[in-house]
Amino acid sequence: MKTYAYGYPRLGRNREFKWALEAYWDGRITADELRRRVEAVDAERVAAYRRYVDAFPVGEMSLYDPMLDTAIMLGRYFRGRTLDGYFDLARGPQALELTKWFNTNYHYLVPELPLREDGSPPAFTLGSVGPLLAWQQYPDGIPYVIGPYTFVRLSEGYPEEAFGRILAATVPVYEQLFRALRLQGVELIHVDEPAFVTDVPPEHIRFIREAYGALGQAAPLLVFTYYDSVDFIDQLLDLPIRALGLDFVHGPANLDALRRYGFPADKVLIAGVVDGTNVWKTDLQAAARTVRELQGLTRAEVWVSNAGPLYHLPITVEAEPNLEPALKERIAFADERLRELGLLKTLLTAGETDETRAWNDYRHPNDYWFRPEVRERVRRLGPADFEREEPYERRHQVQRERLGQPLFPTTTIGSFPQTEDVRKARLAFKSGKLDADRYWEFIQEKIRHVIRVQEEVGLDVLVHGEFERSDMVEFFAEKLAGMATLTNGWVLSYGSRVYRRPVIYGDVWRPAPLTLREITFAQSLTSKPVKGMLTGPVTILAWSTPRQDIPPWEVAYQIALALQDEVRDLEAAGIRAIQIDEPAFRELAPLKRAGWPEYFDWAVKAFRLASRARPETQIHTHMCYSEFNEILEYVVAMDADVTTIAAARSRGEVIEAFERVRFPRQIGPGVYDVHSPAIPPTEEMVAILERVIRLLPKENIWVNPDCGLKTRRWEEVIPALRNMVDAAGRLRARYGAPVAP
Repeated sequence: MKTYAYGYPRLGRNREFKWALEAYWDGRITADELRRRVEAVDAERVAAYRRYVDAFPVGEMSLYDPMLDTAIMLGRYFRGRTLDGYFDLARGPQALELTKWFNTNYHYLVPELPLREDGSPPAFTLGSVGPLLAWQQYPDGIPYVIGPYTFVRLSEGYPEEAFGRILAATVPVYEQLFRALRLQGVELIHVDEPAFVTDVPPEHIRFIREAYGALGQAAPLLVFTYYDSVDFIDQLLDLPIRALGLDFVHGPANLDALRRYGFPADKVLIAGVVDGTNVWKTDLQAAARTVRELQGLTRAEVWVSNAGPLYHLPITVEAEPNLEPALKERIAFADERLRELGLLKTLLTAGETDETRAWNDYRHPNDYWFRPEVRERVRRLGPADFEREEPYERRHQVQRERLGQPLFPTTTIGSFPQTEDVRKARLAFKSGKLDADRYWEFIQEKIRHVIRVQEEVGLDVLVHGEFERSDMVEFFAEKLAGMATLTNGWVLSYGSRVYRRPVIYGDVWRPAPLTLREITFAQSLTSKPVKGMLTGPVTILAWSTPRQDIPPWEVAYQIALALQDEVRDLEAAGIRAIQIDEPAFRELAPLKRAGWPEYFDWAVKAFRLASRARPETQIHTHMCYSEFNEILEYVVAMDADVTTIAAARSRGEVIEAFERVRFPRQIGPGVYDVHSPAIPPTEEMVAILERVIRLLPKENIWVNPDCGLKTRRWEEVIPALRNMVDAAGRLRARYGAPVAP
């Protein structure tokens, strides 16, 4: 038996990867220094693997995103072969679209694979040999690549009927790479194919078999799937691959399939039995039972591995000095997952030891995590609790009059630049160096400034800037009971963007108001409406580590009721518009459509429960990069008055999906990409809005950036917003600008 681990975080124990990227982008270090620092982080990753497991991949490290790296490896994006050209593809004015990686909060850059003029597939050539270079540096590792099926399936720009031809066109390049690796002495190659766990059309199975029938002849392949079960395992078992990695944590149907089909003795079964996405410790005895059953189903060699890449976890629990003992002894991060693999191997090969026994022997009680009154409040919910008092048409009329809403109203998504002084003040407050009164004075001054800026720029609906918030989920987790926040539990979201996932360990409730002080102070400074800013229940659940002893819908309803209490306090204080963000609404959906009705039923209800405001209160929601065309019926069912979406990187194309269902409410398409430092010209925003106007009623269109502005600088934000307001002004002049009485 061997232990195999993959996906170890590339962030660095002290976020060295983030600091290196940002230093290069700011011009503070050279390209050579950037590469040196990134190589040091990679060396630390490899050392962690070596310390704990028998086998591991190399070449997982990326300067921004492995999907972009794969596109360049396949000869796409010639300009990506220079460092600045690479980052231009990632975050420049014409950056690739950014979207969620399966059902996680990691984002990937979406390669574009348009057909050539004659209808033939795009040209693919071997553009780089990154896996070979990584193996030459670490020859005890196994070269890593994203597989051809996942690469093409997650790319865009081609008609579905061309999928098979495009996949086939990539195969010769993969073969060339694999043969080159074999000639250098590589014995095994790690191929990631998580797209195998999606709803794979029957014709795609034939394409997969043809591709791997060829690729398996070129080199011995370890093919990994994860995040769910594979529906066509029987079609993979006779392919000429060396090993198949299956997820037995998030894909229980994989075990049922092997009970039915068995597993061939001439391959290795790599069993993902240690959770790579959740933080609760592995029950070693339960995992061992699963492995023993697998061993009983086959004469093949069985290795134990993580189920899903470890980059969804922080690096180590040891870096969390402030967690209460009952929680700390029950959770595991990336290092601890590697250790669990070793313990599991010991349990399976040598039997129980003091060390394996101690792993799940918890010494501290956790009864106080649970509150019967919170459970009872959820139990008493009925159909009326998920409905607004009035239908949208009546609400809309009342809200326009109350807000004095013009044609093409302008607003932002919520956050404004989190400058160095903001971060220092927050850190000083948390460490006790700045008392609460002085910190509140600091926040007040920041709010005064941002209100003044927004009024000078000419925005119609304002925000308070969110200077008191480090993160849109963490802020609420710090104030809600039943949730714990981390000190150093950073996880990479995309590029250099990181966040800390709170842990939901008990029943969730609101001991005191969450946002009331900051929002009402901001509103006191202006006659224009200031939006209350909340993070929605589905996103708080998705971007936290949930408890596993009750179903997710019950956790979501608990959070929603806490947010509903906040909405009522904001309304009582005179707040006229409240934004409840749900960027993870699509992300949390099951990968297989069969699970969608059940998930979206409770996800929609959770949002409606949180947003059950008075008819005169305008409810906004915001959604980040998602496949909106797939979930529009559920977005409509959320019953928000205004939906703002990230649309800039898709050049407004996402709006076509909203037009196909005649979206019946107000919508704010993102007219510029906040993830790029470029300042978009007014004409570019007008062009996006003109495209929207051709598809949707102009009375329903808002004008806003595509996401929050916290990562941008003031010298970028102010001119960009001026151009945005100018764009709205031009459209009002063109189409008339009536203001509701």
